[in-house]
Order: sequence, then structure tokens, then C-alpha cells
Amino acid sequence: MSKRRLFVTTALPYANGHFHIGHIMEYIQADVWVRTQRLLGHEVHFVGADDAHGAPIMIAAEKAGKTPQQFVADIAAGRAAYLDGFHIRFDNWHSTDAPENHELAQAIYRALQAAGLIERRTIEQFYDPVKGMFLPDRYIKGQCPRCGAPDQYGDACEACGAVYTPTELRNPYSALSGATPELRQSEHFFFKLSDPRCVQFLEEWTSAPGRLQPEVVNKIREWFAKDKDGRGGLGDWDISRDAPYFGIEIPDAPGKYFYVWLDAPIGYLASLKNHFDKGQAANHWHAPSRTTQTFEEFVADPAVEQIHFIGKDITYFHTLFWPAMLHFSGRKTPTHVFVHGFITVSGEKMSKSRGTGIDPLRYLRLGLNPEWLRYYLAAKLNPRVEDVDFNPDDFVARVNSDLIGKYVNIASRAAGFITRRFEGRLGAVSPDGEALLDALQTALPAVAELWAEREYGKAVREVMALADRVNAYVDQNKPWELAKQPELAARLHDVCTTCLEAFRILTAMLKPVLPATAERVEAFLRCAPLDFANAAQPLGAGHAIAPYEHLMQRVDPKLLEALFEPPAPAAAPDAATPAAEGAPQPGGEAIAPTITIDDFAKVDLRIARIVACERVEGSTKLLRLTLDVGEGRTRNVFSGIASAYAPEQLIGKLTVLVANLAPRKMKFGVSEGMVLAASHADGQAHPGLFILEPHAGAEPGMRVR
Repeated sequence: MSKRRLFVTTALPYANGHFHIGHIMEYIQADVWVRTQRLLGHEVHFVGADDAHGAPIMIAAEKAGKTPQQFVADIAAGRAAYLDGFHIRFDNWHSTDAPENHELAQAIYRALQAAGLIERRTIEQFYDPVKGMFLPDRYIKGQCPRCGAPDQYGDACEACGAVYTPTELRNPYSALSGATPELRQSEHFFFKLSDPRCVQFLEEWTSAPGRLQPEVVNKIREWFAKDKDGRGGLGDWDISRDAPYFGIEIPDAPGKYFYVWLDAPIGYLASLKNHFDKGQAANHWHAPSRTTQTFEEFVADPAVEQIHFIGKDITYFHTLFWPAMLHFSGRKTPTHVFVHGFITVSGEKMSKSRGTGIDPLRYLRLGLNPEWLRYYLAAKLNPRVEDVDFNPDDFVARVNSDLIGKYVNIASRAAGFITRRFEGRLGAVSPDGEALLDALQTALPAVAELWAEREYGKAVREVMALADRVNAYVDQNKPWELAKQPELAARLHDVCTTCLEAFRILTAMLKPVLPATAERVEAFLRCAPLDFANAAQPLGAGHAIAPYEHLMQRVDPKLLEALFEPPAPAAAPDAATPAAEGAPQPGGEAIAPTITIDDFAKVDLRIARIVACERVEGSTKLLRLTLDVGEGRTRNVFSGIASAYAPEQLIGKLTVLVANLAPRKMKFGVSEGMVLAASHADGQAHPGLFILEPHAGAEPGMRVR
């Protein structure tokens, strides 16, 4: 097998927040594939970076009282805890605000300009009269012009996948101030994706066999399609933004900056260049062989394959703009773009903005094994663009059954006998054991191929089926029974040796997913680092192993419950400063400790209209309220007021909502806030719940101050 040379990336995370579980899923998926290629002996350069530019970064930094550079640096400082925690090994992590990206972005732009694919146009653009700035696409919301879905961003619809310009939105509003934006003129720069040269190139590039998944190709064909009147097809791409903007300046265009989506994918190349320039490409810890090529020579090498792992929401940018930018600037285009779906929890879409995602850092802090998650996700992943569902009950069952009950169980059942009875040395393997090991060795290349083809779920099923065969061998031979009969010591030695040799082969098969466990197994077996070649070579009779130490614990369901618990409530009133003796306790409880006006300002109270209300099946306490808060969409809120109100009593009424409370994932759905109600601390002596109802004249969206 010839050695492949691979340049691999994941989508760059936007540097306005910490990693969410969607990031971790993508990184694990790519990391498994990268580790597979290395175990096959290929050369891989796996790089990432923070996507550091754009108006959202600028706005967030301003709110935090920091420069954009410092804001991004602070976010970047927290990345290692996630990546190291989940055993994700990038060779290099960089930033799109680095000098390499400024240089490469401007060079690629100049090349596109020289190719006649950059055009200046005066356009009408939305301007927020309250904030005094042109609005980025993601800060304009409204109804999708294609399907009519409400509350969609200004560049793409999350409901139907349509891509459009902000001015096409129906009933637009500013996501910053809520104001209706004004159309004002500004000169912008466009990449002419509609140019016949681009269209012809992309039609050929996207149809190349094996480059893209079939469902991705089908989606792209929709973007190429025109109606009977010639409308539709690929549109030109606005690649500029007006100052104020945090980004890379467009050459010879004062006050103009590259739109973040132009320089973000170039960040892949910038991180790779930084990797090479630092000498890491020649010396990184896992290189099968050192390369003496420069960055420029490497990326131009026809043998080098460029691989991108991305989510389905950014397919348009990576399969149209990105290859066209590279091709017409004289650079190699991606070899493959591997697109994956989203991650859901118990069938419901996860959302970072709504706070309903699994917090990866909380997962680690609770002591949940990162390899449990790596394995569980791998068991559900395949090469197709399908969503992956995280089901807590299934997670517990699958990890405990597969990793503990089938895989680790093999070593734990055999290792002790080797240590106690045979001085920690392996013995000879008899014909029935050789037959079992031959079956595993024969299956090893096929399992490796499944990992390489991203058929992770099939690979997991195949490994567990092989583990079942090994456990059946254990059950047939019953080493615990053999140990009771001194005359069968040789057979005991044979059976336990066979089990540990089989366990070593299974470990090699699982190493892309369980790298930390594999390292511990290598130390336990005192063998060289496992790969897909040496795993077929037996350790042999007389080989000494280390005393066995437990490799993995079972999942405690209580830990998983804690993962989905809402944040802890605020601290109770300070007991050191009680109310004066004999003082009345209003509402049956003391007034809480003093806060400042700044503390109060953190709670965003809004007038909301109850547009619908219904009882929650399976609960005697909850009502499901549908609230209009003046956002252009409705909110779903669960409230424990069913004992006090019938649903029909509340429909049409105004109430007060805590609008910025982190959404809570409940078994009935997601609750996006909390309505306010009054009650006495002693609910038995003073029964009753009383929902707050503003005076007539208040309107949805008004803030309570």
C-alpha cells in the first residue's frame, strides 16, 4: 500500500464562545479518521484554528470591555481543556487573525482580481439607525423568502436550507436593537461566482466521483438549477464589509474589509503554513517520516490530499466558494469534503444559542470518561449526512454492555490467572486458540478499512461481534473452573494467553476511538505501540506482562442525570445577617440579601402575551405556555401553575417573563424562560399561586425596569 500524504481540517469554530457538543462531535469524527490513517502508516497533518473575525466578535468584545484581539485570545486560552480532555490531537491550532492569514487572504484576493472575478458594485444594505452601523447578515432576521419560516438569519434559512441576501427577507428586523433596518447605499466587492468559468468548473468539480457524498451532490444541483425564466443558479458573492469591522483589510480599498467567510477557510492554509514554518511538520510527534518540503511545496504537491470535515450547515461555502477561490487563485482544490449532520438529544435539536446542548466541559468535570463519548458517537456515525442522536439511556446501556461487558471483560477474566499462576508470562496457544486468533487477524484489515471509509458504526459492530466470539471462547473453556484443577494448568495457561492475545488485537481495532485506553493496554501488555500491521504479530510464549489494573469503569446513570441538571440555584440568604428578632417575615420568608442595580439589570424581564396554553400530558403540575415576547417568534415555557389555573383562563393575558434565563431541557421539551408568579412560603397555610399580570396598555417585548 502506497503511503498517502494528507492535509486534514475541521470547520473553524467561531471565537465568540466555548466549544459546544457539536464541535466535539466533529472533532472526534475527524480525530478517529486521522488516527486511523496514522495507524495505517500514512503521513497526516491535522490542523485547526479559531475563526476570529467579524462583527459578532467586535460587538461581543465591546460589551466585554476588551479589544477584539484580547477577546479572541481569552477564548483561545480555553480550547486546550476541551481538546486534551477528549483526546483530540491537532498538530497545530492557530487563529485567522494571524499574520499568515492576512498575507494569504490578500494574495488570494489579488489573484482572483487578476483573473477578472472581482467586481465593485454599489448596493443597498441594511443599516441599523439605533446602533449606527451597517448590519451583518447574521444580525438581520425575518421571514425566509422561500419557505416563509419566521425568525431566520439574513443569509440562510435553517428550515429549508435556502441561501439568499438579507434584502430578500420578509419583515426584517435588527437582532441588535429590534429596530426596522433602513436601506442605505454602499460600495461592495463581489466574487463573480456566476461567471461561466466558475459555473463550468464547479459543475465538473462537484460531480467528480467520490469527492462528495451523493446527498451533498444532490443538494448542490439544486443550487445550480434555474427556473424556466432563467432565474436562480449560482449568485455572485458579496465578500466585503464596511468599517467598523474586525477583519482583514481589502488591498487598496480604505475602510473595506473581507467578509469573515472569505478569510475563514483560508485559515486552514494559514494554520498549515504556521505548522510548517515552526518546523512542526518535520518533527511532530507522530510523523511516520519527516518531510523536508516547505509549505508552498507541500500544498502544491499533486500527491497531497486536502480533506475537510464540516457540518451540513456550511456546505455551500465549502463546496462552491472555497474550491472556486482556490482554483481561480491558482491553488489546488480539496480532494474530499466530508459533510456530517447535527447532534440531537433524545430526538430534539440541540442549540447553543438556546442553551440546550450538552456542555462538554461539564461532562469532563463530572468525571465522565471522554472515551465513553468517543465510542458512543463512533457507534452512531456513518459516511452519510445524518443527524446523530444522543440518548442518555442508550448511552449507558451501550457503553456498559460493549466496552465493559464485552471488551474490557476479556482482559479482566484472564489477566489475573497469568499473573498469579504463571509469573506474569504468556504461554503457548493451542490449535483452537490459533483458530480464534486467526479469525481476528483476518478481520483486522477489514475493520481498518471500515474506519478509513468512515463507516464507524459498522466498524464498532464488527469489533463487538468479534469480542462476542472471544467471550464465547472464554465461556466454553471456563478458566475459573480450570484453575480449580491443577492437572489442567497448561490448558489454563493456554486459554488465558489466547484471551490476552485476542484482547490485544481488539485493542488495535479500537485504538482510533479509544487512544488513551490503548496506551494503558500497551503498558499492561508491555508491547510496542499498536498499529494495524503489528497487531497481527503475536507476543509469543514467555512474553512478560504487567499486573492488570482496571481499565474502565461502568457508567453511573446518576452522573448522566447530573449532566442534564439545570445550573445550581443562587446561594441562600446569608445566615450571618438574619432579620431582627420578632420582625415580620413578608410572604413567610426573609428578604434576600441586598443587591446592586447592576445585579438587577442582569435579569431581563419582559412583557409577554400568552397566545396559547395547554396541559402537559404526564404532568399534574405543568402548563405549556406559548408566549409572544415581540421577537418575531414565539417561546415555549413550562410553568408549574396547573393547580391554580385552567389553560383557557390564561390565553390572551399579559404576564412577565424572565427572558434571559438559560433554557432548560426537560422531558417534555425545552423551556425558554420563566413566567413570574407570587406565592407564600408556607403553601399549606397560605395556598395559591398568582401569575403576574401587567396593566392594560403594556405590549409584548416591553422591558420591566
